[in-house]
Amino acid sequence: MRYILLKCTEPARRLLSLSLSALLVLLPPGHAIGAEADQAAAQKVTFTEADMTVFKHRLCFCCKDWIKHLQRAGMNPAIINRRDMATVKSQWAIPEGFGSCHTAVWRDRYVFEGHIPARIIRQFLSRPPQNAIGLSVPGMPKGSPGMYKGGDFEPYNVYVLLLGGDYRLYARLSQAEVDSEIEAKTDDLAQQKEGGG
Repeated sequence: MRYILLKCTEPARRLLSLSLSALLVLLPPGHAIGAEADQAAAQKVTFTEADMTVFKHRLCFCCKDWIKHLQRAGMNPAIINRRDMATVKSQWAIPEGFGSCHTAVWRDRYVFEGHIPARIIRQFLSRPPQNAIGLSVPGMPKGSPGMYKGGDFEPYNVYVLLLGGDYRLYARLSQAEVDSEIEAKTDDLAQQKEGGG
């Protein structure tokens, strides 16, 4: 920016300076620019029922387990049972081959398709890639939250979904979400004790 100002004539410099000043005045109150905007956005990432909705079929048990994973991570999504999950996926432009059994939507802005770890969702929302509409874990990999039951782990990929139906690799997960796994086993043991088993 400084280089542009040095190369401009005095009248052009004043005009550019006035234009930038006008732009700053037109920004809404409290609007941050650059790194400040990133920090402000990261601080505003919340996961209440008003922020996040999970669409799933009422009979899907792995969806329920994934929701428990989210809840253990401090996320409290609204849950809507739907028979027409294909319609939900179509509304959110989930590419062919990238679907799973449930679809989560954050603030009607980003979509999270499938068994994505809560920490990956938080990471994505703290700094969403340009032109991204969300993330997907296609299918139901055995190593993913809601599917992993201990034992052998199956590595899996998380893809970023982009406008226009494109996608690219976002993360390769080669180990289980340890905290979720331990808490899930603790929950199971507590339920067994309560049931007398």
